[in-house]
Amino acid sequence: MTDQHPALLAAERRAHVLAALERDGAVRVAQLMDELGVAPVTLRRDLAQMEREGLLVRVHGGAVPAANGLDESDPAGARSRTGSIAMLVPSLSFYWPSVVRGAEAEAAQLGMRVVLRGASYELQDERPVLERLVHTEGVRGLVVAPNTDTPHAQDVVQWLAGCGVPSVLVERDAVVLPEGSPVENVTTDHALGAVLAARHLASLGHRRVGLIIARDSPTSRKIAAGWQAACAELGLTPADHFETSLPPRTSPDFSAVVDAALDAALSNSVTALVVHSDPEAMAFVDLALNRGISVPGDLSIIAYDDEVAELFTPALTAVSPPRGAVGRAAVDLVARRLEDPARAVHRVVLNPTLNVRGSTAPPRGA
Repeated sequence: MTDQHPALLAAERRAHVLAALERDGAVRVAQLMDELGVAPVTLRRDLAQMEREGLLVRVHGGAVPAANGLDESDPAGARSRTGSIAMLVPSLSFYWPSVVRGAEAEAAQLGMRVVLRGASYELQDERPVLERLVHTEGVRGLVVAPNTDTPHAQDVVQWLAGCGVPSVLVERDAVVLPEGSPVENVTTDHALGAVLAARHLASLGHRRVGLIIARDSPTSRKIAAGWQAACAELGLTPADHFETSLPPRTSPDFSAVVDAALDAALSNSVTALVVHSDPEAMAFVDLALNRGISVPGDLSIIAYDDEVAELFTPALTAVSPPRGAVGRAAVDLVARRLEDPARAVHRVVLNPTLNVRGSTAPPRGA
């Protein structure tokens, strides 16, 4: 025992732990060892005894307050906690701001707050950022949308599984190795979104249709899977539909690729397109109008994301993922995990909707 850590009685250690729980909403074994100057076995014995007395609940790497004595008539209030939930998303522009606002609203209702960080789709390894977030004072859980297309993607998932605080993925699917167990997450059923779009076009009489997706996007891959299923459901042959992908909007050849995709659509007598996401859909509309192709008279267009689709002229029919609900559900899962660390892993899938506006109409002659 050093001079900096004079020996403390068990009662003093317990008081310190309870004060830290009240202040921070969670405690970590490593931090308490430094603060109290005790051996790990002593600290774990203290925490075990306090858990038996109903004063706290042990979790991996630390402990959280017990839920005993809270008002069960108010589920949201019963799960209210102090402290923060850290959130790492790949962008603070399109799509993600609405997810973040939903998370912040749910956290506020639970008496918590969100510590937000924006990463980048180009970031290869999010672990350094996540490590800093976990060690931010008061952070008790993580909501993360990791980049799943890097060599470090599985390393990030494995790190999350062992970081000592509960984590929930948003709009991402992943498993923990070696058993391959799916992790807790909240996702939109983007495949269903593609089906809704295809069915809407079919109901208008379109039989020659196309799908334009963003390259290297986890969302696009799900949209493409739903699109293929919808085309099969509607009895469209491979000659009736086509699919192509676009580079990032910042790519120098973006405009040329959009132009070539529109040429391919027209050469195949396509009368309707589904385009992911809103800015790409707007680019198609602009190019079509510049070439004297009317929308929706000659070509119907559905945007996928509905972030700003309604503001365009013409207002774009769009598939709208429940972005705010995704954020709220993710924070709710973290809060419930804090309340009951032994609960079964939950994977929540939310349905998108289709908002019909001015960019879709029956094909000419239908």
